[in-house]
Amino acid sequence: MTSTTQPASGARQAHPDHLSHVIFITAAAAMGGFLFGYDSSVINGAVEAIRDRYDIGSGTLAQVIAVALIGCAIGAATAGRIADRIGRIRCMQIAAALFTVSAVGSALPFSLWDLAFWRVVGGFAIGMASVIGPAYIAEVAPAAYRGRLGAFQQAAIVIGIAVSQLVNWAILNLADGDQRGEIAGLEAWQWMLGVMVVPAVLYGLLSFAIPESPRFLISVGRTDRAREVLAEVEGHAVDLDARVTEIETAMHSEHKSTFKDLLGGRFGLLPIVWVGIGLSVFQQLVGINVAFYYSATLWQSVGVDPSSSFLYSFTTSIINIIGTVIAMVLVDRVGRRPLALVGSAGMAAALALEAWAFSADLVDGKLPGTQGVVALIAAHTFVLFFALSWGVVVWVFLGEMFPNRIRAAALGVAASAQWVANWVITASFPSLAEWNLSGTYLIYTVFAVLSIPFVLKFVKETKGKALEEMG
Repeated sequence: MTSTTQPASGARQAHPDHLSHVIFITAAAAMGGFLFGYDSSVINGAVEAIRDRYDIGSGTLAQVIAVALIGCAIGAATAGRIADRIGRIRCMQIAAALFTVSAVGSALPFSLWDLAFWRVVGGFAIGMASVIGPAYIAEVAPAAYRGRLGAFQQAAIVIGIAVSQLVNWAILNLADGDQRGEIAGLEAWQWMLGVMVVPAVLYGLLSFAIPESPRFLISVGRTDRAREVLAEVEGHAVDLDARVTEIETAMHSEHKSTFKDLLGGRFGLLPIVWVGIGLSVFQQLVGINVAFYYSATLWQSVGVDPSSSFLYSFTTSIINIIGTVIAMVLVDRVGRRPLALVGSAGMAAALALEAWAFSADLVDGKLPGTQGVVALIAAHTFVLFFALSWGVVVWVFLGEMFPNRIRAAALGVAASAQWVANWVITASFPSLAEWNLSGTYLIYTVFAVLSIPFVLKFVKETKGKALEEMG
């Protein structure tokens, strides 16, 4: 079957009888993305309180914050196999249970080591959610709506980040601006980490209200149930028997790529794999996760009061949502490369301004007026340019740029490189900031600048090309 031939079942023109139901199914699955964003950034509100409660230095603090990324990498690496063995829905339910347990454990730690352990558990759930959500949505979405429904995952992630910052700010105000202030017997930071139990339980409950993926059902021989689900999500006008046959044929003809398929070229891996790794690494080395893990700490370090610093973290998250929406609108219109280049230039300029602003000597523990305003505007501008470009474009590139025969394995390697780079930035920031905050932002500026020639020389446009044309 070629990419220009209409499938016999009419799947490409499939329209569900009740689109609102398909949207509900997609939104329920995307709750994993919401928790991904929420759990990733909620720690922002607890950083200084954890440092104070356990009397730890910047290096130890960084490891507690970054240790969740180990769980993320393991969860992402194993989620696919778990989903293939027990189903997409069961995988979601496991992730929901892990999110719930992590929220309770993180809110009620006995010591620093078990707080770190619960962070790893939450990270494992994040890794699972980062894989299973997009995979499930792609498998249940009708072809005509797949792009728009697939965007639910990224939208849910950025909304989760924003909601976590809003909740943190509200809890801090209840505690009169003290991250260690008591509310009903617990410190404010414990409530911040514990509140995640609410969306985690909701995610688990919603997973019981949506159907299993037709692809998984067919893989385990439950073709009658698969037909029912296909009718539910694609409409009764589709030839259901033909659709089942198409899915069976596609599954039997698929080549399961392995790491061995990626070997070749002058530097061990195929050149296209190195390009994917480069995109993933540059996305993280500009320091974006500093904005989501440490922004409250950053602003407090230059004299902003805790309540205002939490509010700035929330407004940054709103800018992140706006930028993501812009990227979703433009990525298929102007292309991936132009967005990446515009984003790199914008990020470089904003980061350079932040480096300049943070180079000023503090006056009474605060940045001077001009530098303070510049730092605040530049921080929001940086997040905006990242969100409208590299935040979305890298994932689009990674899903499209690899040849079919190596796509799964290459995507796995590139995603792993992203988690590693994320860990490097997250673990190093507290110590680097203690050394020289301005110098730290200058390092991020250099990576933003270097990403421009990287894109110009190595990254090819994928807009408008069929997946079969790649490589």
